[in-house]
Amino acid sequence: MESIRDYLRQNRLLFDGAFGTYFARIAHEAAENCELANLRMPQTVARIHREYIEAGAQAIKTNTFAAYPDTCGGEENQEKVIRAAVAAARGEAEKADHSVWVFADLGPAPGETSRQKTENYIRAASLFLDEGIRTFLFETQAEEDGLLPAIRFLRERDPECFILVSFGVLPDGYTPKGMYFRTLIRDMLADGGADAAGLNCVVNAGSMRRLLASLPKEILPRVLAMPNAGYPVVRGFHTYFDGNAPYFARETGAIADLGVRILGGCCGTTPQHIRALGKVLERKPAGTVSLAAWPDEGDVQVRERTEGDEAAASSNRLKKKLSAGRKIIAVELDSPKNADLGTFMEEAGRLQRAGVDTITIADCPIAQARLDASILACKVKQELDLDVIPHMTCRDRNINASKALLLGDHANGIRNVLIITGDPIPSAARDEVKSVYQFNSRQMIGYVHSLNAVDFRDDPFQIFAALNINAVNFERELDRARCKMKQGAAGFLTQPALSDTAVDNLRKAREALPEAFLLGGLIPVISEKNGRFMNEEINGITVPEDMIAAYRGADREEGEKLGRRFTDELCGRILPSVDGIYLMTPFHRITLMERIVGDIQAML
Repeated sequence: MESIRDYLRQNRLLFDGAFGTYFARIAHEAAENCELANLRMPQTVARIHREYIEAGAQAIKTNTFAAYPDTCGGEENQEKVIRAAVAAARGEAEKADHSVWVFADLGPAPGETSRQKTENYIRAASLFLDEGIRTFLFETQAEEDGLLPAIRFLRERDPECFILVSFGVLPDGYTPKGMYFRTLIRDMLADGGADAAGLNCVVNAGSMRRLLASLPKEILPRVLAMPNAGYPVVRGFHTYFDGNAPYFARETGAIADLGVRILGGCCGTTPQHIRALGKVLERKPAGTVSLAAWPDEGDVQVRERTEGDEAAASSNRLKKKLSAGRKIIAVELDSPKNADLGTFMEEAGRLQRAGVDTITIADCPIAQARLDASILACKVKQELDLDVIPHMTCRDRNINASKALLLGDHANGIRNVLIITGDPIPSAARDEVKSVYQFNSRQMIGYVHSLNAVDFRDDPFQIFAALNINAVNFERELDRARCKMKQGAAGFLTQPALSDTAVDNLRKAREALPEAFLLGGLIPVISEKNGRFMNEEINGITVPEDMIAAYRGADREEGEKLGRRFTDELCGRILPSVDGIYLMTPFHRITLMERIVGDIQAML
């Protein structure tokens, strides 16, 4: 056969459609674990490949989307599944009356870490290499995690391997993991990466066309498009796709008009869809193209915050203060447990008059429902013109709810957000109240950073993250912080510094994270009971025993005086290491906080 790279310089490549949904349709079985049909129903698998080839497909995917040990029932069975899949696809390709390339098809690899995912990719890829397969498709990906090392492995084993990578994205261009499609495609097409990259699944052809039209024109010959037949419709216990073959073919043909040369179908597409698409493509001359690299100027980038013009153009007053080197004061207030805003707004106003630069509002701390932090932040911003940093957890929202909330925040003048993982749901309630956790905090930071590059480019959010200066393994905590900065975090709000260790860790953080804005956490201990509770019950807070002992026998007034004294002393110790102070309010003791704010202002 002709080299596939040479073929693509002169021609388009038409792939098959969806294996899983078509299998479910003709075999009357669920599409899940259809990879096992390679062993149970080899004739049905061969029939599906044959029908796509007869419809005009020039490339077919092996029935191995989820062919990993966990799905196949162990490594030994995985080998059998992959060998049978290759035999079925290759057997039909060899009988075809036109050239047909067989692609090893690999969906997202299982694994808790990048290394585990890479190991799963490499194990599966090695089995395909042993079967003589040299063309690969990593499809329906949601992130880069584990992919590039697997691609490098294939390049080392055989430099002639032809590798495609495609991502499943929502209509706005973001994957379920919050990654923006342009960035993903750009990274996959970098030197040593994939031969071509693009999109498949999740959206229909019309939405996919609108996304791909925004890519640099010179890169489109190295882009692939495999849209769904339409949007899924659930009827009873089955899912159907509502797009008909002529519509699919017309809209996917319009993607070809952009310059995309690798086309096919995903969920809901059948041999009928591929036949219709092939007829549309026959009427569109492909021409000869060069397979260009991604142009340096083609990607959307958020300018670094060190550029003075961005800070000057931003409406973010907090960002301007920090960028100018001014130390700020932030105070955290808990939102109400009911709908009564009177006390909260009064307290926020008092803190504003005391001179704080911003307040922060926790997002349902201890996983207990309170008035929404973002809604409250918008009210404070609108009525008091006080800057607010609402917390946003990964616990309670999926990608749609997160984006909707951020759009609302931005529209109401919020320009700062703290991204945290969030306390887990209490165990007794887990069967009834479910955490979402579609993101971890690093992924969520990356998602907001991507939104900054597209939706909020003219005036982006400043993203803060959490830093636990009381962590037992602080070097590991610093590694996490570096990852968060790489994802787009501009600064950190720390846990309270109440011990010598915490103060020392803040100094280490300043040295290790010189580009980050650090807001050093402090919380006044107001009684012996309060100190012991925080030390024993609240994760991330360490209260020294000698500090707790100092409160023994103290009444309320004496406790507040001690809390103020300790807080002032600790503030003096951490100020050289931080860009601001982050105060946490105990039990709505606003008068105490007003006094401490005044003390800190005298130190600045």
